Amino acid sequence: MQNQKPAKEIDFYNQITVKEDDISMRYLITNAQVVTPAGIMERGCVAVSDQRITGIYEHSAAADFSDYTMIDANGLYVSPGFIDIHVHGGGGYEFNRSTPDMIREICVAHARYGTTSILPTTLAAPLSELYETIHAVRIAKPLVEECNILGIHLEGPYFAQSQRGAQNPDHILNPEKETYMGLLDQWDKIIMMGAAPELPGGLELGLELQKRGIIASIAHSDATFDEITEAVEHGYSDVTHIYSGCSVVHRVNGYRIGGVVEAGLLLDDLTVQVIADGKHLPAELLRLIYKNKGADKISLITDALFAAASDYKEGDLVVQKNGMQTVLEDGVMKLLDRQAFAGSVATTNQLVRNMVTLAGVPLYDAVKMAALTPATLLGIHDHKGKLELGYDADLVLFDPDINIKMTMVMGKIIFKDDEVQTSHTK
Repeated sequence: MQNQKPAKEIDFYNQITVKEDDISMRYLITNAQVVTPAGIMERGCVAVSDQRITGIYEHSAAADFSDYTMIDANGLYVSPGFIDIHVHGGGGYEFNRSTPDMIREICVAHARYGTTSILPTTLAAPLSELYETIHAVRIAKPLVEECNILGIHLEGPYFAQSQRGAQNPDHILNPEKETYMGLLDQWDKIIMMGAAPELPGGLELGLELQKRGIIASIAHSDATFDEITEAVEHGYSDVTHIYSGCSVVHRVNGYRIGGVVEAGLLLDDLTVQVIADGKHLPAELLRLIYKNKGADKISLITDALFAAASDYKEGDLVVQKNGMQTVLEDGVMKLLDRQAFAGSVATTNQLVRNMVTLAGVPLYDAVKMAALTPATLLGIHDHKGKLELGYDADLVLFDPDINIKMTMVMGKIIFKDDEVQTSHTK
């Protein structure tokens, strides 16, 4: 059985070297279709200088752009870079038990497909392993320039066993204060935590997360609708990958009882994460979620494992770092018994594409769900998530099929397809 790519022979504490540019790069992207939260500007221009967006113009720009590098989009779309708030790995590596250099490899792999900001996400694991992963991400955060590392997302280990999916049952715990307080104290950049609020101690955990400003997401939960309503009163505000690892309406003595899915769709206080890889959810459920929640309440997530943005192929058998045996089949990771998905191999551009082609969502709303909505959820929407003056120069160029042609992170070109032409003015 094939394992992940071997870790590189480096010291865990090895500091990644960041290359500093001699001068700040300035770019003018011309002849582009500019994607905004409200629509698309035909044949627009976007100016970038000193890591920020410094101008957005219709048609040709009238300002002086001497000493700028000109990028002719030739009709391509330009949009804010995509923000993935739930991703376990990519490029052949996982964040669990990763080194800073491995984290960089994951970021490079996803940046190639349009991710400009990332929230590394853990799997349920022994607490010592979670401490180690948090430490590695903390080291990598200020040093990796290929993608903005926003902090960390702890998915678990506080789950309902009945909704564990591909999470290792040996590593699932009830939330006890003496364990989760030490975990949460590891770093002030724990941005999100997924947990099942119906577990003993789950509501108290929600209040603690709310107190710390950490997003409490309902994850791998078998809660009833009424239990979710109570959870919202105790700090929970988001649903992790709705329909996956979530209870649904069921009968109890003939009476129908709503679950996490129904609460997520109905309660305005809840935002939802959606795995729009075209595998986890069929088109009709993508449409249903969009119709009920709208683009302002949906964050598109990859939930990607190590095989995303990598050279893994159909039929490859892989042991995840959590010990679960999986197979890449039909474009998704499955458990060997084929009774559950283990995670996706999607990239963020695929999420946007599927919302347009499968769910019939307007392109600007699909981009919003991959950029501005997650930025708003994380509280960084004042400088990331849309093309606006003064915002961070995180942006992507893509064609009508959402194939990424260029990725820019904080004003630096991280990836550029050969067909994107540049020239320098004097």
